[in-house]
Amino acid sequence: MTATIDTSRATPLDPVELDPAAAGFAPTNAGSIPPLAKHWQQLDFREILSRPAAFLSVSQSNSLYKPGGVQYGEGHALRGSLEATVKSVTAARRASNFVSFNWIGFSIFRDSYPQTDFDRVQYRSWTGHVDATPEQIAWDDALVDELRELAEPGDNELYEKALQTAFVGTDLPGALSRQKVEVVVITGIHLDWCIEGNARAARDHGLLPIIIGDATGAAHPDQEPEAFRRINEFFAPVITSDQFVEWVTS
Repeated sequence: MTATIDTSRATPLDPVELDPAAAGFAPTNAGSIPPLAKHWQQLDFREILSRPAAFLSVSQSNSLYKPGGVQYGEGHALRGSLEATVKSVTAARRASNFVSFNWIGFSIFRDSYPQTDFDRVQYRSWTGHVDATPEQIAWDDALVDELRELAEPGDNELYEKALQTAFVGTDLPGALSRQKVEVVVITGIHLDWCIEGNARAARDHGLLPIIIGDATGAAHPDQEPEAFRRINEFFAPVITSDQFVEWVTS
């Protein structure tokens, strides 16, 4: 039997809001962010954050933050990453050395993507149970309103084409190179997937990635401490939005 798509709503799923009390999420994950690794402590972050820089918001879409989104059930709307991102983008806009703002989408609906056998079964597991119209999919993919309001003409808007990074199959590396960017500040979802993947790729491209930890999140909060530890130890400093605002505005 073919399921009937409910076209009366804009969203792929029923837009049922999470109950904050029942969900029980902490309002921020800042307490899970470890101290800077000893090697990062040798750096002057005020100086580093005064170099030509880019802001990368990754996968901060309706899908994750709005009722009816396919990934809304993970509770990111209640976990503080969006508010921390707004604070960080606002501070970066005031800093004249931030020459590039990038809104990087990640579509969980990937039927139209070129696929290996691994991709085919994995992508199907994400959305095979969801019947949605093209309009509902477009809503799910869209940059969340709180960040859409902060986007400006000249910003770079793109979608990841690879599994976990925007540095493959897009114009991002070339754009950053042409703008002579040295530092990339990264926010978004998911911490242990696209955020870690983009940090690793940024390092391999000779860039200096910095993760704003409370502006990120994993699918489950209990996955975050180990991801923070691994990223902070090996790939990129993990800082808080308060630290970023202090260092970029001082």
